[in-house]
Amino acid sequence: MTTIFSRVKLSGKRVVLLIILMLLAAVASMMLPTLLANMIDVGVADNSVNAIVAIAIVMAVLSILGCVFNILATVLSAKVSTKFAADLRREIFASVQEFSAAEMDKFGTASLVTRSTSDVMNVQLFLSLLLRLGVTAPLMAVAGLVLSSLTGGELSSVLTVAIPALIIGAGVIVIFVSRYSVALRTRIDRLNKLFLETLEGARVIRAFNRQDREMGRFDEANEDLASVSIRSGRVSSLLVPVIQVIFGVTTAAVMGMGSWYVSTGEMDVGALVANSQYISMILAAIMMLALVIMLFPMSYACAKRIAEVLNTESSVKGGTYTAQQGTERASVVFDHVTFSYPGADEPVLQDISFESHSGEMTAIIGRTGCGKSSVLKLVPRLYDTVVGHVYVDGIDVKKYKLEELRSLIGYIPQKNVLFSGDVASNLSFGDEQSTEDDWRRAAHIACADEFIEQKPGAYHADIAQGGTNLSGGQRQRMAIARAVVRQPEVYLFDDSFSALDMKTDRKLRERLRESIGDATMIVVAQRVSSIIDADRILVMEDGKLVGSGTHYELLQSCQLYREIAELQLGEEEVANEIARH
Repeated sequence: MTTIFSRVKLSGKRVVLLIILMLLAAVASMMLPTLLANMIDVGVADNSVNAIVAIAIVMAVLSILGCVFNILATVLSAKVSTKFAADLRREIFASVQEFSAAEMDKFGTASLVTRSTSDVMNVQLFLSLLLRLGVTAPLMAVAGLVLSSLTGGELSSVLTVAIPALIIGAGVIVIFVSRYSVALRTRIDRLNKLFLETLEGARVIRAFNRQDREMGRFDEANEDLASVSIRSGRVSSLLVPVIQVIFGVTTAAVMGMGSWYVSTGEMDVGALVANSQYISMILAAIMMLALVIMLFPMSYACAKRIAEVLNTESSVKGGTYTAQQGTERASVVFDHVTFSYPGADEPVLQDISFESHSGEMTAIIGRTGCGKSSVLKLVPRLYDTVVGHVYVDGIDVKKYKLEELRSLIGYIPQKNVLFSGDVASNLSFGDEQSTEDDWRRAAHIACADEFIEQKPGAYHADIAQGGTNLSGGQRQRMAIARAVVRQPEVYLFDDSFSALDMKTDRKLRERLRESIGDATMIVVAQRVSSIIDADRILVMEDGKLVGSGTHYELLQSCQLYREIAELQLGEEEVANEIARH
């Protein structure tokens, strides 16, 4: 809770006004039993109609005022708690935006979604109740005790048994409920994770007829959540019956003792009625506090999970250098780089060194899982190296301000992500100041204009979330066009031509080489044909560089590259190329 309130401030003026309104409402409620006692003892006992009417009018006015104060306080508390929740979600979102890929992997998408939605709503509900009941309930309890002692005398001694019994009963229940709070949030995370996986992999699940298996996994997680929820609900459901029993027994004791005192003349009827009302208010105030306390364990667990996100600092820290301070233009250098993912037993990259300079195309090829994509992730600092250095424009990437470093880079990831909106909004994602001429130029270079201009609305045609209304090849070309719009110094293509046919692949590469000018390209590819004209080809195996050179040099010097080329181009074609050179 401390972390949350240190990051998100409540409106002091609104809280003070809320407290004043709740105090006024409480005072109005506390005056009613005393006025009722006066009505009985003065008006009814003396048969004074004027006194009865006067007191009734005062009671009606106080009731209306109390109702108005309560309504205003409820509206104000809703505004305060809602604004707090909105600011808290903004803080969470801002923190997540700063996370590196390592922190994203640590929390997971499903957990971050739960923490920013369900957990925030639970904290909001608790805060709303705390603001409304946290002030008035203690005040009503204390004032009720004082007034009960003044009006009831020995009758108020019933509370010496009732209040401890109520506190102990509610306390035990709250302790048991708190045991389930964290367990419930963990199981909700698991359920959300399975649900997201099912939504993202719906086509694969159907294609392999694995619906029954996924239903089984979901049912298992769902039943586990339901089981914990039921156990928690059983314990928490005891609170109301316990309060009702204590409330009923206390009322019976008060009325029984009070009747005896009235019959002996030690107490007036009005005092008995007023005292029973005060005792009811005291018990009601304690019941409201118990409700707030009941919600505390769950809210505390949610707040703790939110604080974990807010307190987690990105492992990737920005430096102070700007893009203009680079000593070179459009260059990328890896200097004996070793890298491993957080928690991994072995490094995924070992002692990687190469250089790619202005106007050059460096390609990386190798078997699946050899670390090709990991090389690209180190350039924009999605992850940081363990050993060695990566230089962009002659400066270690760790010395750059993150936004300055990434402004130099056009990154086309292996999994192309498009956003809901239209074609223009996705293309301008690379440069918010870009114009339609920029979009057309980039789309032409990426061979995306072929399908964009055929759509109704062309560059203002709708794009579904994730680009699901486009084919895989169309999404790849859109992602490439988005990077081209930015006109960066460094292009990083992570297997970005895999969904393209050979003709489009060749045409796109030709247009890229013609248009990017002095920029440098680093391309991860599976197809030899996509990188055959690269200035430099790096061959990787098990996280190590096992070959470096041009296509023709590697055919003669690198056995692994030659094997890949023979599989894709044919042994006869490879033999002929070697013979020609």
